Amino acid sequence: MHEGHHHEHEHEDRRRGPSQGPGGSLSRRSFLRRSSEVAFAAAVTITSAGALLNSAEAWAMEVKNLQPATMKTLILMARDIYPHDKVPDRFYAIAVKGYDEKAGKDPAFKAMIETGVAGLNAAAGPGGYSGVGWEAQRVALLRAISASPMFETVRSGLVVSLYNQPEIWPIFGYEGESYSKGGYIARGFDDIDWL
Repeated sequence: MHEGHHHEHEHEDRRRGPSQGPGGSLSRRSFLRRSSEVAFAAAVTITSAGALLNSAEAWAMEVKNLQPATMKTLILMARDIYPHDKVPDRFYAIAVKGYDEKAGKDPAFKAMIETGVAGLNAAAGPGGYSGVGWEAQRVALLRAISASPMFETVRSGLVVSLYNQPEIWPIFGYEGESYSKGGYIARGFDDIDWL
C-alpha cells in the first residue's frame, strides 16, 4: 500500500511541477525532470539556415515549409502528448517531420499548424511553449487547446508517426511482427520482463 502511494507521488511530481522535499528543497526526481526539460529548450536550436540542430543528441533536421520555431514547438508538443523518457528527441523530430512535408503541399494545412502553434506560443507567454520549463504547465496549455483542429491533427498523427518507427520498438520491448519468423511461440512470447 505504501509503495503504491510513493509511485503516485512520483507521478504527481512529473505532472504538477516542483515538489518540495524536506527543508524546502526540490526532490531529486523533480530536479532531474526540470534539468531534462530545460535541456530540451537549450539543446534544440535553430540555425541561421533555418534548420533545427540538437547538439546533445548530434542530429539536425532541415525545415522547408513550416517555420523552424513551429517545428521546435511541435517536437516538444509530441514529447508532452506521448511522454517517454527513454525515447530520444530525434524520434519525436522524425515523427513530426511529416507535418513540414504536408505543409508544402497543402496551404490550408500549413495555415492551421502555423496559426495553432502561434496561439499556443502566445498562451504560453514570453519564450513561447518551448520556454515553459515545467511539463505540468505545458500539459495544462495543451489541455486548453485539446479541442482545436491543430491539436487533434498532431495528436492523432503521432499515434502512427511515432510508434511506427522500428528503431524505437526495442525501447518498449517489442520485437516487431512475428509471422514471417515462425510466430511468437518459438520466439519467447513470455519473456517480457517489464510487466
